[in-house]
Order: sequence, then structure tokens, then C-alpha cells
Amino acid sequence: MIHLSNITKQHGAQVLFRDASFQILPGTRTGLVGPNGAGKTTIFRIITGEEEVDAGEMTCAKKTTVGYFSQDVGEMAGRSALEEVMAGSAETVRLAAELKEMEAAMCEPQSDDEMAALLERYGAAQEEFEHRGGYDLDTRAQTVLTGLGIGPDRFHHPVESFSGGWKMRIALAKILTLKPDVLLLDEPTNHLDVESIIWLEEWLANDFDGALLMTSHDRDFMNRIVTRIIEVANRTVTTYGGNYDFYERERDIRREQLLASHKRQQEMLAKEEEFIARFAARASHAAQVQSRVKKLEKIERIEIPAEERMVRFEFSEPPRSGEDVVVMENLGKVWQTPDGGEKPVFGGVSGIIRRLNKIAVVGVNGAGKSTFLKVLAGQTEPTTGTVTIGANVELGYFSQHAMEVLDPKKTVFETVQEAMPLANIGVIRNLLAAFLFQGDTVDKRVENLSGGEKSRVVLATLLARPVNFLVLDEPTNHLDIRSREILLDALRNFAGTVVIVSHDRHFLRSLVDRVFEVDHGEMRVYEGDYSYYLRKSHELHGLP
Repeated sequence: MIHLSNITKQHGAQVLFRDASFQILPGTRTGLVGPNGAGKTTIFRIITGEEEVDAGEMTCAKKTTVGYFSQDVGEMAGRSALEEVMAGSAETVRLAAELKEMEAAMCEPQSDDEMAALLERYGAAQEEFEHRGGYDLDTRAQTVLTGLGIGPDRFHHPVESFSGGWKMRIALAKILTLKPDVLLLDEPTNHLDVESIIWLEEWLANDFDGALLMTSHDRDFMNRIVTRIIEVANRTVTTYGGNYDFYERERDIRREQLLASHKRQQEMLAKEEEFIARFAARASHAAQVQSRVKKLEKIERIEIPAEERMVRFEFSEPPRSGEDVVVMENLGKVWQTPDGGEKPVFGGVSGIIRRLNKIAVVGVNGAGKSTFLKVLAGQTEPTTGTVTIGANVELGYFSQHAMEVLDPKKTVFETVQEAMPLANIGVIRNLLAAFLFQGDTVDKRVENLSGGEKSRVVLATLLARPVNFLVLDEPTNHLDIRSREILLDALRNFAGTVVIVSHDRHFLRSLVDRVFEVDHGEMRVYEGDYSYYLRKSHELHGLP
């Protein structure tokens, strides 16, 4: 379907990959992985024709439709949400109009030759229309929009009225509705809640029969969807058969084998070089020396790629809080709407958050999870009831808004140094390395950082402070899988209390021991881990 053969690409002085080959065959489900800046987005852009290769070639079967969802959704204006989604299938809509015209023409008198030519054109157009799923385009657009959380009550709202995150969903719905032969998805789960992620998993498994190539920071999503991994790293492209977990295991095995081969080669080279050095001046060994010199020149040296070290930061023991960290009594929150009305968020919440609890707050999008965290963190007052913070509780709060209050002119190092003024340079650098800031990156200004980098800076400053109660609203957003693993490791070893909202199921399953579910204004408490919550929640709602 799509073949990339011996492709080479570089940006300026940086070689992304050299002599790389892989193919996308019909029906394959492939994950695209690699460190930031390795060339994943470039692969997408080469396939869509937005960039050309420096050497090698890309071939694509005729009439192959490619749909590409990226984080850059562009301008959206002048249409309703449903119209915007339908606009992505402009060719299908054009074919529908063409078929109508030809059907009308068939009713007009014409010669046998003209009718035969018309019927041939009609047959070809009808086949293409059917291939593009034209007969159920309207239904599909509505189903996809609903699945991604935009229900019939909002189909006809103007796209300008939606926030950036919701526009992302509309852009994703547009690509899915197109139902292309090859679907390219760049971080499709970034702005989705758990319900929408699960819907997308099922849609890709049951309703999409084309080829898929995607990047994702959601380990569970990747594991459930892909059966092959393409890794872009160390100036090459490597294919692995299996899901993300298989890739991680196989990559580690291959690295161990490479290290062993490198060691054997180094030992052999050392022996040969020692022989050459010993006998270079002896005429009696001249032929042997020359032979060995030529042999060494021909040997292809095994290169060990730079290792991405996982630096662990040992956080200092936070001050011990009282056993009851938060006591909630009849807690409720109502927001005032712009038209003077009221929007109840949750009510009647009573309970205790105990020391060392790791609690997930879950619920559908808009249920009030972030509002509940704001009330806990003292960022907004409850409308009813009380929140009592326990003795010696030092609270740290993370939200997406926290990234906006970073000083854009300060460097990464200066920002973290401000949070821990008594720490020496070595301790600060070690903390930054644990959050993947090493070498010159510690001197980058905040204004030049990506969303993921800003998140890591805020989390580093938060964990550097002597807090014993962390309230975290979507800390995993914008973080890649490796950064999420670093944060997960830090929180597992955190000797304090954590309340967290996250859409990363692997993260929650690996961390939490209690779950608070916000559902239709009520809060249910599950005294068990995330897997226990899923079982009990399914039983409660009569799900299999």
C-alpha cells in the first residue's frame, strides 16, 4: 500500500534517519515511537507529501486515501460542529452530487454509445462512493461526534463556540468520518476523557478496516490497538512485531545483545591492534601486519546508541501530617452561569482523606472532577458544607493553569532553584535530570518550552517543596510515556498523600488505592484500587 525504501532525511545538520525502510500494508495497526525530535512527525509529513525525502523513495498505491490527524487543527469557523466534520469528506460529498447528476442524465434521451459511456462512468463513481462509505456518511459523522463526547444537542453549535480541546475532538471526528485507507493519528487521546478513549478503541477495533499508523502517550491505548511498533531513534527506523509492552521487552533484549557484540568486537580489535603495534617494526612480520591492518579497515564498527538514562531523584522525606488529611462534611459546589442561573456540580459529599492515601477522582467529562480538586486545594470556596484540612498538612496543587504562571523569561534551572533556594547546584541538577532536563536544556527559557516540558518543570518544582499532600489535576497531560513513568515512580515513592485526576488508566492502575467517582452530582467512594473500582462500577451499571 505505502512503501518507504532506503529513505534518508535530515533537518539542517541533524540526520533523522539514513537508509530506512518500512511499509504500511492494508489492515495493519502500527504504533510509531521514539524520543522527542527523533523524526516521528517527519514520517507522517513524508507520507502525506508535506515533506520530501533527501534520498530513497516513497511509493503509494493508486487511489489510496490518507487521513492525518495532528495536534495543529488550524482555523475552524463559519460552520456547525457537524458541518465541519462532514466538510472533511468533501470528495465523498462531491461524488454524491455527481451520481445524482448522472442519474438525472440517464433519464434524458441519448444514443446507445453515450448511454454506455455514462453507465461506465456511473459504475466507477458508484464504486468509489461505496469504497469511501458514502451511503452512511451522515450517520457515521453523527456516531463519531457522539462517541467523542459531542452529543446531538451540540451538533449545530458553531465551531467557534468550542474550546481548543473540543475543537481537537471535532478535528479528530473529521478524520475518522473520512474513513481513509490509511489513518495517521498523532496523539489522538491527548484531549479525550476515559469514556471517549474507550469509545475510540472500540471504533478502531470494530468499525475501521483500513491501515493505522499512530503515536500515543497512553500505554493502555497503544497496547490495546497496535500489533506492530516502528521505532524512530538513533538515526534509524526499526520494526518490532507486537504491542508496546512487547516492544519495550524486545528493545531491552536487543540492546543487551548489541552490548555483548560490542564488547566482543572491542576485545578482538584490542588484540589485533596489540599485534600490529608489537610487530609493526619487524620486517619478518610485515605481510601479517599489513594483512591485519587491511582487515581492521574493513570491519564495520558496532556503535552503541546514547543511552536514555532513567535518573531517579531521592525526594527528601516530607513533614509528617496528621492521620486525617482532609475531612469533608456535606460538601457541595454550585457555579453561577452567565445568564444568572445556577449549575450544580456536586453535593452532599462527606468523608475523610487519610494520610498516605493515593486517591483517583474519576467521572465523565464535565462531571466536576477539577472543581472538586479546586475546592480541596482552596482555589475556590464550597457553596455548602465544609472542608477541614488536618494538622501539619502542607498542600501542593498542580493544574494546567499552573503552567501559565511560570515566568517566561526565567530558565528551567532558575525556576527550580527558586523553589528550593537552600539546595546546592548538584541537587537541583539531579532533580532536573530526573525530569529529563540535562545538559544545555536546563538553560532553556520557559517561553521556549513545549507543553510537556512546562508540565515537567511545574511538577519538578512541586515535588522539590516540603509538601505532604499533592492535589494533581491532569499531571499526565502532554507527558510522553517515559515522562509518565518517571512521574509514576516519583509518586509511588512519595511519602505523603495524593489526590489525582488523570485519563491514563495504566497510571491510575499502578498508583491508587482508593477511588472517588463523581457521577450526576453525587460522589461514590470505592475502598480499593483502580481495577477494583472498574469491576464494582461495571457491576453497578450492569456492564459485562
